[in-house]
Amino acid sequence: MAKGASARAAARKQRDKWKAKRWYTIRAPRTPWSFRVIGETLAEEPSQLIGRNYEIIQNELDGDFSKMHVKVVFKVTDVLGNDAITEFVGHELLKDHVRRQVRRDRGKIDDTIDVVTEDGYYIRFKPLMISRARIKSSQKQKMRTIARDIILTTGATSTWFKLQTATLDGTLENKIKEAVSKIQPVRTVVIRRTQLIQSGVLVEEGPTLDEIHAQEKEELESKSLEVTEEVSEEITDEEVVSEEVLDSESSESAEVDYSSLTVSQLKELLKAAGKPVSGKKAELIDRLNE
Repeated sequence: MAKGASARAAARKQRDKWKAKRWYTIRAPRTPWSFRVIGETLAEEPSQLIGRNYEIIQNELDGDFSKMHVKVVFKVTDVLGNDAITEFVGHELLKDHVRRQVRRDRGKIDDTIDVVTEDGYYIRFKPLMISRARIKSSQKQKMRTIARDIILTTGATSTWFKLQTATLDGTLENKIKEAVSKIQPVRTVVIRRTQLIQSGVLVEEGPTLDEIHAQEKEELESKSLEVTEEVSEEITDEEVVSEEVLDSESSESAEVDYSSLTVSQLKELLKAAGKPVSGKKAELIDRLNE
């Protein structure tokens, strides 16, 4: 066999990896997102999904347009059927947004803080503070200490789920900004990045995955029922309009004044109706009215 023919035969025998893959639905964690669908991914085996990260803009996750610069990161921890279950492992601000905050005549204060939450989660926080003007190193250190104390205290007295909510909705940032502004007015305070280093005690709250599937099925059935009802209503309306048109046409034909027509016109109508065309005009009119 020629070299080219053998190569083509080997290529035909080779398994198509894309055909072996299938789609999996990526779902957000049970708490606090109730297994919300956040995307889809391809894989040959469920084991290949474990540990895979999935990133989504916070605006797409909760609809908050003021968070279009925040990237939320999830990691697949389990696969149930065609559903890839994830956990929240942190967030990060887009680099372009951070660069726009830093200017020549402003002070920049950043830090890295490791926090252990009430339920044993080990989290790394990276806050960033931008002052309105240049400030001294001693002021920066005081502001850095205040921010560190607030993050450590909040983390130690909160669960991981409460802490991530306070981080994503800006509550923690506002708390830091209010405290450090007593040292020097600040322009911006953001949690530039959070990262889950080690998981703690997992608390399952909210509906189960089976309940979510049942709810999604009910919503799909209700939507299809609404579409069917709309289509049937449109068909009924069309039938009513058609009946009205036919009634109007029949009433119009019944109200035709044959006496205003000429004899030749009356004979044409009689021919179309298959009736005799002989006789006087009055006889023709009577014959049409029969």
